[in-house]
Amino acid sequence: MGPDRPLDSAIAALDRALRAVLAPARTSRPIPHEDEAVQPLSEAERGTSAALMRVNHAGELAAQALYHGQALVARSQATREMLLAAARSESDHLAWCERRLTELASRPSLLNPLWYAGSFLIGAGAALLGDRASLGFVAETERQVEGHLDEHLDRLPASDTRSRAILEVMRAEEIAHGAAAAAAGGVRPPAAVCALMRRTARIMTGSAYWI
Repeated sequence: MGPDRPLDSAIAALDRALRAVLAPARTSRPIPHEDEAVQPLSEAERGTSAALMRVNHAGELAAQALYHGQALVARSQATREMLLAAARSESDHLAWCERRLTELASRPSLLNPLWYAGSFLIGAGAALLGDRASLGFVAETERQVEGHLDEHLDRLPASDTRSRAILEVMRAEEIAHGAAAAAAGGVRPPAAVCALMRRTARIMTGSAYWI
């Protein structure tokens, strides 16, 4: 799919959106530490873990949407393929978080369609500025996600080793995505844009924690 076939690209983007928001997430890789016994959690610990994993699930859905929006508008095939490959990795993360939410007898955020739509538009808007700006946006997004995951690893109950294993693998892969985008020529967004990204992320994570 490329800019010379806009209708095909738009149909593919719509298909990806419907699958991400409406279909059960599927993973192409084993869930980290899936074979290990799940540690028992108290009701309070389960509630904390479930809320944090709901936020991470929403974040992974938003990450897919960002990449999908950027890929739709990307100018080069190489950039488009890099973005879609990263989105596939985020799809695995989404499935892992979804499975863990089920184990914790919880659910994803009810606002997920809003997170996807908003993130898709942000991603497409970033890509309109050119591939280098788009890749810089990826690198900054992943840098902020790394900090967010560090915070969640600190907040998870010590006994929730299953959620911790998932987040640790996710963190390593998010760092790799950001490094790849920077190495491909990404230019960091202006400080004001980075600050706006942080504020937007706080709104999403704060809402997804409860809703």
